[in-house]
Amino acid sequence: MSDWTRVSKTHPCPVCGRPDWCIFAGPADNPTAAICARVESGKRAGEAGWLHVLRDCGATWAPWRRTLRKAVDFIASQPAAAGIAAECAAGVRWAVDHPEPLERFAVGLGVSPESLRRLGVGYSPDRQAWLFPMTDAAGNICGVRLRLSSGRKLSIRGGKEGLFIPAGIDGGRLLITEGPTDCAALLDLGFCAVGRPSCSGGVAHLVGLVGRLKPGRVVLVADADGPGRAGAQALAERLRALCGDVRVIEPAPGQKDMRQWKAAGATRADVQSAIDAAPRLQLNVTSNIRTRKKGRTWKAATATA
Repeated sequence: MSDWTRVSKTHPCPVCGRPDWCIFAGPADNPTAAICARVESGKRAGEAGWLHVLRDCGATWAPWRRTLRKAVDFIASQPAAAGIAAECAAGVRWAVDHPEPLERFAVGLGVSPESLRRLGVGYSPDRQAWLFPMTDAAGNICGVRLRLSSGRKLSIRGGKEGLFIPAGIDGGRLLITEGPTDCAALLDLGFCAVGRPSCSGGVAHLVGLVGRLKPGRVVLVADADGPGRAGAQALAERLRALCGDVRVIEPAPGQKDMRQWKAAGATRADVQSAIDAAPRLQLNVTSNIRTRKKGRTWKAATATA
C-alpha cells in the first residue's frame, strides 16, 4: 500500500465519492485503501485525512461502485420532486418507530438524536440511506440529501439544492454552517443555526432566509480550508447588505469543521468567544454627488456603515 494515486473525476474517492483532495492505493477499480480528506475513521493520516482500509491484499472486496449500485439504480428510477416531501415524512415516521438506529447514527456523527430530529432526518430502508431534507427559504422541501452507511452522500434525482433548516429557528441571531451535521453540532450547543448544501451553495436561499428572518447578527462558520473560507467570505459579502452585523469564524486551530471542533471538546462559550472576537464586516456605500464648481462635475462620496 505504498503507492498512492490522486483521485480524479474518472476515479473518485472510494469513500466519499468526490474527485479531489483524496488518494487511494491499489487498482482503480478495486482499491485496497484510501486516505479520505472528508470522511473520518479511527486512524488519522497526518494532514491528508483519514485512512480507510478497504481490503487486505489478496482478499476479495466489493468496490464502492458495486456496493452503491442498488441505491443509485433506485434513485434513478424515482419520479421527479412530487413525491420527495412524502418520502421524507415516511422516513421520519420510520425513525420514530425505530429510535435505536437514529441514536446509533447520531453517536457515530458525534451529535445528538434531538438535533437530527429537529433537522427532519429520517431513514429509507429501500434506499438503505439516511434522508436529510433540503428546503427553500420559506421552509418548503425541495430536495433530499442521502447519506449512506459508507459516508457517501447523494441527492435524490428530481430534487433541487436547498438549505438544512431545523424546526424552531428565530430571527435573533443566525449561524450558518456548511452541511447538516455541522448545523446539528451547533444546535447541540444551543445556537440557532442552518446548514448550506456546500461551501458555495445555497446563496439565493440564504439571501431569502435572512431577508425573511431579519436576524440581528449573522455568523458564517467556515470550514478550515481554502474552499470553506472563500465560500464563507463570498456569502458574507452578499449578506452584509441585509444585516448590520455579519461575521465569519472558523474552528479552533487543528479542527477542520464545527462537528470536529465539538468532538474535540468545544463548548458554547468557546464558540461565543470566537464570535465576539471576529470583526464585523463593514459595508462601504459609494454614491455620486453632483456639485457645481465652474461647471457641472461629479464627486464620489463613500460612507462606511
